[in-house]
Amino acid sequence: MDIKTWFAKGTVLYSEDTSIFFVREGKGVPLLCIHGFPTSSWDFASIFPELSSKFDCIVPDLPGLGISKDELSSDIIIKQSDAIELLMDELKIDQAHIFAHDIGDTVAQELLARMDDKKIKTRWLSAVFMNGGMFPEANTPRPIQKLLASFFGPFLGRFLSKPTFDKTMRDIFSKENPPTPEFLQSSWTLLEENDGRKMIPLLLKYLKERWTYLDRWRQPIESPKIPMAMINGIEDPISGKPTADFFHKLQPESMTFFLQNIGHYPHIETPKEVLKAFFKFHNSI
Repeated sequence: MDIKTWFAKGTVLYSEDTSIFFVREGKGVPLLCIHGFPTSSWDFASIFPELSSKFDCIVPDLPGLGISKDELSSDIIIKQSDAIELLMDELKIDQAHIFAHDIGDTVAQELLARMDDKKIKTRWLSAVFMNGGMFPEANTPRPIQKLLASFFGPFLGRFLSKPTFDKTMRDIFSKENPPTPEFLQSSWTLLEENDGRKMIPLLLKYLKERWTYLDRWRQPIESPKIPMAMINGIEDPISGKPTADFFHKLQPESMTFFLQNIGHYPHIETPKEVLKAFFKFHNSI
């Protein structure tokens, strides 16, 4: 499914200074899919038909990414989580599963950390995580990420080029399953059209927030109240096998899928393997 077809399927929720694009399709128990950084909800297009055949799938663009808008300057993950809650409330969804990737993992951790808050209307039923910096001790940001997250980020962001973007993405995909030219071009065009060069340095503040909120976001993983699993492309140089090992250590009874010859974007690199793991987990619960 190309990017134009994907965005033609969705709609936008407007609320004050926030706009949230989302695609919703399917029947059954709701499944919230939370994409990664610096891409968009389109990441899930390759597995969306199979997921929506079994679930009522809701796939939003996180504020600051895709075509969702918000004035983000601090507490990035908190505000993105607030936007997810706003969307779920608007759609009157009182329970849902979570399927997350990359920065979406951290948003999911914040959502799970709120489960004891009686004001929260959505009850989370399970969570599946894919390659993301859930555990900063096991995460290895790329040099470009560190630079963009630094004091020089706003200046460097303005000069971020497509060749740099392409190289960064190729470096985090596996050699066996590199990103397609369509994925690179479409993701870059979307980033550029929606002021992504300005937003990237701001959004990368979440790297520091992972340390600030370490205990808050670790607690739902250390003491899980719902079934959880991890699907991990172990060739990922950012959050590959060390992240999967960390999750398995904290949750030895949960399913951890170590996917061989797969990098940071498992659901794009080998959709069938990801779907196989995802449905194996869900069939077990």
